[in-house]
Amino acid sequence: MGPLNGFKVVEIAGIGPAPVAAMILADLGADVILIERKTDNLNAVSFDSLHMGKAAFFKRGKRSIALDLKTSEAVGVVQALISNADILIEGFRPGVMERLGLGPNVCFEQNAGLVYGRMTGWGQSGPLSQAAGHDLNYASISGALHYCGLPGDAPFSTATVLGDVAGGTMHFVLGLVSALLHAQRTGEGQIVDAAMCDGATYMMTLFASLREQGTIGDVRGEDFFTGGSHFCNTYACADNRYVTVQALEPDFYRELITLCDFADDPDFAEQHKQASWPAAKEKMAQLFASKTQAEWCKLMEGTDACFAPVLTLEEAANHPHNQARHNFQEIDGHIQPAPAPKFSKTPQEVGLIPAFGQHTQEIIEEAGLPDYKVASIIAEETK
Repeated sequence: MGPLNGFKVVEIAGIGPAPVAAMILADLGADVILIERKTDNLNAVSFDSLHMGKAAFFKRGKRSIALDLKTSEAVGVVQALISNADILIEGFRPGVMERLGLGPNVCFEQNAGLVYGRMTGWGQSGPLSQAAGHDLNYASISGALHYCGLPGDAPFSTATVLGDVAGGTMHFVLGLVSALLHAQRTGEGQIVDAAMCDGATYMMTLFASLREQGTIGDVRGEDFFTGGSHFCNTYACADNRYVTVQALEPDFYRELITLCDFADDPDFAEQHKQASWPAAKEKMAQLFASKTQAEWCKLMEGTDACFAPVLTLEEAANHPHNQARHNFQEIDGHIQPAPAPKFSKTPQEVGLIPAFGQHTQEIIEEAGLPDYKVASIIAEETK
């Protein structure tokens, strides 16, 4: 099932956006072979294998083979798998795959039509390419983090989402699938150099356009998008839960202030009159603090006021809209986010999470190696 059914992906286990990208490809129907590394180096193996077990959702739908990539025999298995693959995914610092004997030149000799996907924080080139980093770093250098957080407070964003998944994973998947289309048309493979800082920067396009138009400035709290306005903000309720409103268009704004009984209040008369924003925001804060989150949901959810409650993951899974859309699924006793988007002809299926090295023997046999090599590698792997 899934639109990528029939395509084969080889993933070298790692951490961060790369394994999530491979999960998306598996959700889309691709056969993803996860090469997990047998090593004592904690930085060289996937975080999910060590610490997350059956909750390692980004291993779902993959087949796992455990290899010691320091051995030539194991590298030979990987090369054999790559020779029949459509996509290779790796997420190491530049140069690591070359030192393992699995760099692009070697792989393209095995498979000229291979899409060689490289996911890093800073990219394969540039003065920061060999430096360590994480989500906040990539969001900050892109300019995105500057606009996150409350006015007057330190900038901060949602953990892992902005840099790792949005800037990294999603742009990586777009690049892989685009290169796959090119390879299918031409037989020509290529390197996809995806960097989290590049993707986070790319996502700033709409924001940069608004800034160039003068709609948004550089100081958080002075424009409607960064906490300055009453109609685009987060408010605390009587039960210390939160709700959000973002009624940008005039009709939606009118709906919001009508439901809040502020339609005749002069502080709300002109939506974009910034001089009125502080007073209007204070009145909105007092109003929302007068009822619980559930009470506000009963009054405003489903209207054109552009309203939604702030939910935990467990609450999100139980929300009627998410349930109607099947946005969460329970698999093997675990609730996890379901694939998106949804396809009318090739619906996706979420697979089970494999144990470390669960499919080692069957994958090695599929690689087409001579029987004596298969036997020797399996014997070594099972010691």
